[in-house]
Amino acid sequence: MTDQAFLNTLLDKATDRFRASGRFAWHYARGKLSGDCIFRELLRQGIFPAQGHFLDLGCGQGSLFSWLLATRELYELGNWPTDWAPAPKPLSLRGVELMQKDVDRAAQAFGANHPVVGIVQGDMCKTDFGQVDVVTILDALHYFDHDGQRDVLSRTHAALPPGGVFVTRIGDAAAGLPYHLCNLTDHVVTFMRGHRLPRLYCRPLAEWVALLEEIGFKVEPMKMSEGKPFANVMLVCRVPATRA
Repeated sequence: MTDQAFLNTLLDKATDRFRASGRFAWHYARGKLSGDCIFRELLRQGIFPAQGHFLDLGCGQGSLFSWLLATRELYELGNWPTDWAPAPKPLSLRGVELMQKDVDRAAQAFGANHPVVGIVQGDMCKTDFGQVDVVTILDALHYFDHDGQRDVLSRTHAALPPGGVFVTRIGDAAAGLPYHLCNLTDHVVTFMRGHRLPRLYCRPLAEWVALLEEIGFKVEPMKMSEGKPFANVMLVCRVPATRA
């Protein structure tokens, strides 16, 4: 099977559950998971540990969780690209989402008693993160002010063990026109999801990296726009094996 054929199979499996949440949820999941290279690259490059407890902050309707469950199922069936890292095994998938409509869509998609997935309404600026192996915040850090960002990132670091991984994606505010295109797209998607247009609190890439390193992470930036005229950068942040 070619990579594209595999990705088509994976997309179908990852999005079928959202049919229960209505046409918008299904189309949104398909558009997000097929059109955004970060979901593929997280798997292909083996960013996540072999198994672990995941926390996704600003998780929306749980598209990332459905993607991870589908990848593990295909991997265990032997349907997996030979040049990709092994699929991670999620021991738990906990999500926190501010918007109740997204939480409701997730509840319809995953059901009330899913053995692995739990998504609740909450504010990441106030939520107890607990102790996990992986934290993700994709395209959400810029929705709250700089003091709030520092607090969330500090609590993320404290929630992870030595060797734990935090993955986020930011728009590089120093990138000129591509950065402004990122912001425009963000506003359009937010509006389409039925939310008010927020004020954004962005930083240049160098400032994000400096902040994360100051908190205690080792940071690896990776461009994550794949030919699109955007300034998206994925930051893979790891807690050193021996904490400072």
